[in-house]
Amino acid sequence: VQLQASGGGLVQTGGSLRLSCAASGRIFSSYGMGWFRQAPGQEREFVAGIRWSGSSPVYADSAKGRFSISRDNTKTTVYLQMNNLKPEDTAVYYCAALEGVVTTIPQISSQYDYWGQGTQVTVSS
Repeated sequence: VQLQASGGGLVQTGGSLRLSCAASGRIFSSYGMGWFRQAPGQEREFVAGIRWSGSSPVYADSAKGRFSISRDNTKTTVYLQMNNLKPEDTAVYYCAALEGVVTTIPQISSQYDYWGQGTQVTVSS
């Protein structure tokens, strides 16, 4: 599976961005998908995840109420809509794929099988 993340950029506090992650290579619809982020000097952290069916999205506390994850299996793409962005959201955002059907999307990066290259999100104050 190859993952290509895009949609990052520079935005002011309170602004919005929509990240996209295009997948290719295998049966995308059977994969759980997640978004993680990593700020300089910090560990990679979970942001949001979604099951193969699109049901039961999971969010980190920092993302709840502001971010929304969705997927379009016909386009083999997963999205992360980010609203009301804050400077602390500044990071490189990575999409990841989890092979196999899971009941609950995991929030641990080591449980994901494939990773995209990352897209930079910078929120200015």
